[in-house]
Amino acid sequence: MSGTSRAQLCFLLLSVTALRGHARFLDIQDNEISPEGLLSLLSSELKRELPEEFVYRRALRCLDMVAIEGQFTFTAERPQLNCAVFFIGEPSDIISIEYDSVNIDCRGGDFIKVFDGWVMKGEKFPSTQDHPLPLYKRYSDYCETGVTRPIVRSSQNVAMLFFRLHQSGSSFTVTFRKLINPFPCNVVSQTPEGSFTMIIPQQHRNCSFSIIYPVEIQIGELSLGQHNDLKRSILGCAGSGDFVELLGGNGMDTSKMYPMADLCYSFNGPGEHSFFICCASSLVLAVPVVSNLGCKESHKPLHISLPISSNESRL
Repeated sequence: MSGTSRAQLCFLLLSVTALRGHARFLDIQDNEISPEGLLSLLSSELKRELPEEFVYRRALRCLDMVAIEGQFTFTAERPQLNCAVFFIGEPSDIISIEYDSVNIDCRGGDFIKVFDGWVMKGEKFPSTQDHPLPLYKRYSDYCETGVTRPIVRSSQNVAMLFFRLHQSGSSFTVTFRKLINPFPCNVVSQTPEGSFTMIIPQQHRNCSFSIIYPVEIQIGELSLGQHNDLKRSILGCAGSGDFVELLGGNGMDTSKMYPMADLCYSFNGPGEHSFFICCASSLVLAVPVVSNLGCKESHKPLHISLPISSNESRL
C-alpha cells in the first residue's frame, strides 16, 4: 500500500472513531484528524481536472473532503450518526452550500448542519476570538432554517457540513460553489507552497492565515497602516497597535497556539523575515487594532505578502 493510501486510510479510521458528538448542537471534542491525513485527502481531491462546462457530480462519503465545485449526494445505506464533510476553496473564496433536495426525518432525530469554519481535534477555525459571529450563529441547521434559507454561505474559504441519519434510504443533495471574496480574512491554505497577499481595509478585527503542516514562511512585505514608520521594538509589540504574530501548535485554535514571532513595523523585501515553524499547524495572525492596549484605529489597510514554502524537516 502506498504512503498516500495509508495516510488516507489512517485519516478515515481516526476520523470515524473520533466523530462522536451526541447532541444536535455538535461540538467535536476528540477529533484526531491528522494534518497529514487531511492534506493527503485534499491533494487527491485537487488532482481532479474537469472542463469548465462540465458539472461535477459524485456521491459523498460519511467523512469527506470537497474542493471542487459541483453537486454532491449522500444516501444512507445504514444508520450514519456521526458524519462530516470538509469544504475548502482558494484563499480568495468563500463557500456557498445550497440544498437541492433533502429526504431526512427531522422529527426522528436526523439533522444536517453547516458550520461556518472547520473543527479539528475539538478546536474551531477561525477561533471564537477571530470570527465575526458568535459561535451559535456559525451553525445553520437545515431542520430549523432549511426551507426558508436553502443557501448557506461561509465567512472564509472553509466550511463543514455535519449530518446524522438514522434510517437507510435517507438522503440529501447539495451544490457547492465558490464565490469571490475581495478581502479574505481567516484563510486555510490548500497547498504546501505558494504566495499569498492579505489586505485588511480599515477593519477592526483579527485576520489569520493557517497552514496545517510544517512550513518555512517568508514575509516579503508588511505595511501596517498608520504605523508605517514604526521601528523594531526590543520589548515586542505590546502597545504598538497594529501587529502580525506567527503562531505554532498542534491544533487550529489561535488561543491555544504558541507565539513564535511578532512584527509591528513595516518593511519591503524578505531580508531576515524568514521563519521555520515545525509544528503540525502554523498560523500568521494579523491584528490590525488591539483595543485593550488603548490603540487608535488605522486609517490605511494592513498589507501582508506571504511567500510560503513547505519544509520536510522534522524535530
